[in-house]
Amino acid sequence: MMAGLPDAGGGWRTLLYKEVLRFWKVSFQTVAAPVLTAVLYLLIFGHVLEDHVKVYDRIPYTAFLVPGLVMMSVLQNAFANSSSSLIQSKIMGNLVFVLLTPLSHRAWYLAYVGSSVARGLVVGLGVFLVTAFFARPQLAYPLWVLAFALLGAGMLGSLGVVAGLWAEKFDQMAAFQNFIIMPMTFLSGVFYSIHSLPPFWQRVSHLNPFFYMIDGFRYGFFGVSDVSPWLSLAIVGTAMAVVAAIALHLLRIGYKIRG
Repeated sequence: MMAGLPDAGGGWRTLLYKEVLRFWKVSFQTVAAPVLTAVLYLLIFGHVLEDHVKVYDRIPYTAFLVPGLVMMSVLQNAFANSSSSLIQSKIMGNLVFVLLTPLSHRAWYLAYVGSSVARGLVVGLGVFLVTAFFARPQLAYPLWVLAFALLGAGMLGSLGVVAGLWAEKFDQMAAFQNFIIMPMTFLSGVFYSIHSLPPFWQRVSHLNPFFYMIDGFRYGFFGVSDVSPWLSLAIVGTAMAVVAAIALHLLRIGYKIRG
């Protein structure tokens, strides 16, 4: 992978197709299973708390859960797609076949992150369609929903590239996901409004970029949010740009994949 070499025709599209096909051929595991997990969260938390929690004074708790679960599924699966592809290719040794192609680091980035966005959006759409049977969906501002879904999936896909390049073993990747991605996702307001937290934990939540992804995405559904959607968009957009720049740099220098 040399930055100075041109991409051979539509080579990046071929790599993108290969990456999309990789997760789609096992869609029962990569798409259906995450959708089922999100539905179980909805059934359990919704059943237990529906009669006890009202959010923003007018939104039923089950309806409040839906956007959070959709976005959580988008983020987790976008990260899982690029990170798992890279670590598996490195360990199995077949990454060398991609290295032999004249694809630039930008082509790699487009293919791996593009397929991650595709998987994240497919899973998120599946969660939204299934959960619509339990809570009547609202879409106050669809463009806000689309903007945060694309930015969130792109950021986590880029972070997955960084993690996949950094990790040398599956347990390192598992540690990255279990101790960074999962806590930041679950503590981002998926299951609650941060206004229900004590002041100290509200301030801590504002340091979590995942919170702004969830909150901005939820604004697109209900037209209300814990912080300004413009602030969320600015923070998520900045975080996306930073993580994308890091991923592109690591791909350009061939970090841990090229001697």
